[in-house]
Amino acid sequence: MSGHHHHHHHDTHRGGGSGHADIDWAVMASLIEANGEVHAPATEQAAHWLRERLGDASEVHDVWDVGSGPGVAAGLFAQVFPSAAVLAVDGEQALLERARARAARLGVGDRLRTLTADLPDGLVDAGAADLIWSSKALHHLGDQTGAVARLADHLRPGGLLAVAEGGLPARCLPRDFGIGRPGLQARLDAVVEDWFTEMRAALPDVRTTVEDWPAMLAAAGLTDLRSRTFLLDLPAPLSAAARDYLRAQLVRLRETVAENLDAEDRATLDRLVDPDDKDGILLRSDAFLLSAQTVHTGRRAAV
Repeated sequence: MSGHHHHHHHDTHRGGGSGHADIDWAVMASLIEANGEVHAPATEQAAHWLRERLGDASEVHDVWDVGSGPGVAAGLFAQVFPSAAVLAVDGEQALLERARARAARLGVGDRLRTLTADLPDGLVDAGAADLIWSSKALHHLGDQTGAVARLADHLRPGGLLAVAEGGLPARCLPRDFGIGRPGLQARLDAVVEDWFTEMRAALPDVRTTVEDWPAMLAAAGLTDLRSRTFLLDLPAPLSAAARDYLRAQLVRLRETVAENLDAEDRATLDRLVDPDDKDGILLRSDAFLLSAQTVHTGRRAAV
């Protein structure tokens, strides 16, 4: 598990249509939803921190999740902010259908609505919010600084913009797990970084930006800048759901970056994703999941 990797798959559709036709949304949506569910404990910690930052939760009336995907975070925010209407915004209708179904299952369907919109232009008529959350979506936009400024413009006085970007590469196996050359995950990180750089270079209207998110929040006129990192710590032995998620992630890595690995590492990856191999990720006893997600926040000045 690697680099930005555990979230990429869920925003491939924001890359201005490149590769759009190749995506099987039914398969992708279930992978994205599993990603959100596995990472929910860290997202929930972040939501509680944001609630503390905002003070009186009963005064939080509008929460947006921009780049919501299938709505796992949006559903959590509806639970953490019981007085709020939650708006899930995404470019992909199929994902928002899942968000509405999830909200109904959670009993918050009356407070969650969806908006199918491309970012950031599609928010022009969306109004104003007390809290805007965006996780792993802005790095798929050509002009990240401009997108932050556009989102900041939608905050009410005293409102918070929270951008979940950065953190640490996830880890799921020991350095030496008995197959191939030790250190596979560090080598995966390196090829994922190159893949990510190429993905950004191909975006429409791309601008090279130092990925200093607090500086982008400050440039948007926000103050009271604070960043905090939330740990997801799922020790071995993992649940079946977490193992399935890890296998799906490794399959996706194999599809996207394996040609940049050497033959031995490709063979290792093949074994890890084989559901019948006793040393594969589904059957081995030492698989875990450890990742760290940073959330950068800034506040619009109260009038």
